[in-house]
Amino acid sequence: MSAAIELPNESLPVGVVGLGLMGCSIATCLLAAGHPVVAVAPIPADLPTAEPRIRHHLNDLHTWKITNQQPDYFLENLTITDTYAALKNCRLIIECTLEQPAIKQRVYELIEAEVADDAVISSNTSAIPITQLQQFTRRPQRFIGLHWAEPSHTTRFLEVICGDQTDLACAEWVYALAHRWGKEPTLVRKDIRGFITNRLMYAMYREAFTLVEEGYATIEDVDRACRNNAGYWMTLVGVFRWMDLTGVPAYHAVLKDLWPTLSNRTDVPKLIQTIVDRGGRGVTNADGFYEYTPEEANAWRDTFERFSFEIRELALRYPADVVKQQLKQVG
Repeated sequence: MSAAIELPNESLPVGVVGLGLMGCSIATCLLAAGHPVVAVAPIPADLPTAEPRIRHHLNDLHTWKITNQQPDYFLENLTITDTYAALKNCRLIIECTLEQPAIKQRVYELIEAEVADDAVISSNTSAIPITQLQQFTRRPQRFIGLHWAEPSHTTRFLEVICGDQTDLACAEWVYALAHRWGKEPTLVRKDIRGFITNRLMYAMYREAFTLVEEGYATIEDVDRACRNNAGYWMTLVGVFRWMDLTGVPAYHAVLKDLWPTLSNRTDVPKLIQTIVDRGGRGVTNADGFYEYTPEEANAWRDTFERFSFEIRELALRYPADVVKQQLKQVG
């Protein structure tokens, strides 16, 4: 039986190591939730860009009335540094470095040299099993995965993942804490590559590549179908509730004949390999599956950012237990 861990208040100092796109977004989320944040930049180039990025996110949160205070109010609780010793008082550390095990291993060594033995270390990874990463630490029972979604300061998504050696009490402690961050978290009790959401999404990506490369549909056709079908209902329900709402027997009848025809390819699709080989990174450098002018790429980034706030407002009106809440009000 795992020992219970006392849940501290919002003033718990949290460390964020790695200040790229997601590290800055995660730091913003934690600041908005009331945490003092120690943000460590392993890459020197991130030091001058981190504060402007976080300020921009905090300003957006205020503009959208998610926070009541101006950015400077929260930035007083932010320490940006390249010194790991600044993490010494942090009880929770979130690593957000590159998806390369060797880099992460070195980062964990530097973190563990400074923090207390009872600190919980986590990795924001979407590709590396937590069981593999916790082998790099001296206290694997206090190591977990925290899989965030970008933009981390607006989305309600968060996966809390246990590795094979994780003390479940540590994961449950962070799971409870995540609700204070405005998340509707998922606790993944058994480690598996890709966790939950990526396993579901990459199954969809695989089928999408097959449909395009084998000539059944264009990229635009596939995206349009996703937007106007799954895109309509996924904010309200997941796949199993969707089948309940639309008739379980129908899915039973279809899957028997459809599943044998779905792609089970294991190669890297040529469509994406070609883009990567030429250096394409999507809207980041205006080179992806679609053609963009630099102005169009910037406009798509801005549109996605605005959409993330608007869809958040809609999602908050329909939480996971929306029906139970409605029935309770009627009763």
